[in-house]
Amino acid sequence: MSKSPLLGRRIHIAGSIASDLANAPSEDVAQARELVAQLVKELIKKGATFVVPVDTEKTRDADGHPICFDWLIWETIHKNLTKRPATASSPLVVAVQHHKSEEQIPSQFTELWDSLRGSDLVKIENAAHWNMASKRMEAQAQWGDILIALGGSEGVLFLGNLYHDAGKPVIPLPLKLCPEGTGARRLFNFGLTSSNTERLFQTEGTTDPHSWINRINFPSRKMTGERVADLIDLLEALARPRAFVVRLLNPDFSEFQEVQNFFDTVVEPIVEGELGYKMVIVDGKQRYKAARIDEDIFTKLHKSSVVLADITASRANCFLEFGYALGRGLPTMLMAKEGTSHPFDITNFSALHWKTTGSVEERRRAFREHWDAIQSRPHIVPTEPLIP
Repeated sequence: MSKSPLLGRRIHIAGSIASDLANAPSEDVAQARELVAQLVKELIKKGATFVVPVDTEKTRDADGHPICFDWLIWETIHKNLTKRPATASSPLVVAVQHHKSEEQIPSQFTELWDSLRGSDLVKIENAAHWNMASKRMEAQAQWGDILIALGGSEGVLFLGNLYHDAGKPVIPLPLKLCPEGTGARRLFNFGLTSSNTERLFQTEGTTDPHSWINRINFPSRKMTGERVADLIDLLEALARPRAFVVRLLNPDFSEFQEVQNFFDTVVEPIVEGELGYKMVIVDGKQRYKAARIDEDIFTKLHKSSVVLADITASRANCFLEFGYALGRGLPTMLMAKEGTSHPFDITNFSALHWKTTGSVEERRRAFREHWDAIQSRPHIVPTEPLIP
């Protein structure tokens, strides 16, 4: 069986149901919960990982349905751990909580939570600030790769904007869980206009985003299993997360061929072949989505997941783009050919000084080791709230 594009991708399923039965009928809520449970089960089989909040579980007065889906997701994950492929990565879940979360966990889920929180499957991310709700959502969006939204209101819209600004896909579901002009339904209606769909998500293959969003505009007669199958197909068709490449592109420079060889034989096979990113290089040969090339460069750089910055030959534009990536807070891997002369000391940035000698596997091993070593590196200037 071939590897799913969802292997290792962090899925964030977010939303809530309205209190008014007219906006969220009990039958629709039950169907939505069935869909979420089946979707999570299938995602586990594909090797996906998750971002899930940890909190209390409020219920609706009208029928006792939980307002959110978080503990349904936790429960489904716990029940289906054996279905994970052997190649699945850890942590399985990034759990975002606040300073009161542990005391607010519903009693029926404490045993489940204790068994997971004490394992390597769960990474706990704390967001304990006075503006707790927004900080928790910022943490969720930072860790998540794909947002799936259903129901909700302003919080879902806030999350949608966070994901969009980071260049990450937003998949809204038009389920009847909230009023027509709010939450995920508002996002979905926005995407039904063909010129807007690509702002929600982009896809690879022959089916364009607008065709996909119409495909998940499920008629009431469509069974839950069919809906989940369509969603999995869409998620697997999403464009891969982008790794923006900053490097020497002028063949008139003497170092060009060595840089080209390094990217062809070391970087691309690992970044695209092993890690699942799509490398983005703006070299004037591709179609532009902006009026000017510099605008196109910085738009794509701004919305990339990671940046690969090679400053061999000390090109001014490379330093400019490298600096933008640092200021933006993007995970950035700095590289240069061994022996390169630089206008400033790059040792403080823990750069990979790659070799032109040695076997391909030795050079790839050095790249992998450096990649792994910098994954937990904090931002160059950590953000601190005025009032903690």
